[in-house]
Amino acid sequence: MTAQPNFFRLILASVVLVAPQIVFAHDGASLPYGSFLGGLTHPVLGLDHFLAMVSVGILSAQVGGRAMWTIPATFVVIMAFGGLLGFFYVGLSAIEVGIAFSVLVLGGTIALDKKVPMVFAMCAVGIFAVFHGYAHGAEMPAVANPYTYVAGFMTGTIALHIMGVVIGDIAQHYGKGKVMLRVAGGAIAGTGAWFLAGASAWFLVGAA
Repeated sequence: MTAQPNFFRLILASVVLVAPQIVFAHDGASLPYGSFLGGLTHPVLGLDHFLAMVSVGILSAQVGGRAMWTIPATFVVIMAFGGLLGFFYVGLSAIEVGIAFSVLVLGGTIALDKKVPMVFAMCAVGIFAVFHGYAHGAEMPAVANPYTYVAGFMTGTIALHIMGVVIGDIAQHYGKGKVMLRVAGGAIAGTGAWFLAGASAWFLVGAA
């Protein structure tokens, strides 16, 4: 009579031991190439992050001078702080709305091709960086090594900033370069508006 209960206890114990391994393996599939590359691809493969990061670089080149490194540096430093907030889920809301708005504003500023004061640009990108960093931190896979994952998305961000600076700087030295840059800025702003409409709709639905 005791053999049957013992058999079921054995099955239950096996399930309890195996289940965490299954969950871990499934979560580990989200980082097939490791924590660093997982973090690196987050800003590079996410279109909203990609456009914002490249736009920060282009805007820096448009402002010129020391802004070519101070504006991107401001973004990276504050983004790291935002990532910390996201990692601990401090409750910042409307993250996707903030990210979409950053794409819209940065693209629109590039399209207008107006000389933006460096301090104002640094403040603006600093605010945007909080949202982007929060998304990186909040979406970090549970199995990721936090240090290498952060190093990855910061490296990806810096690379995209450099790409934007190069694009923006080259465009300043060619006759039609500025025109093409303004057209690209308009396209980025339009994409940002599209992102913003979708993100706002999801936020309002979730808040209802």
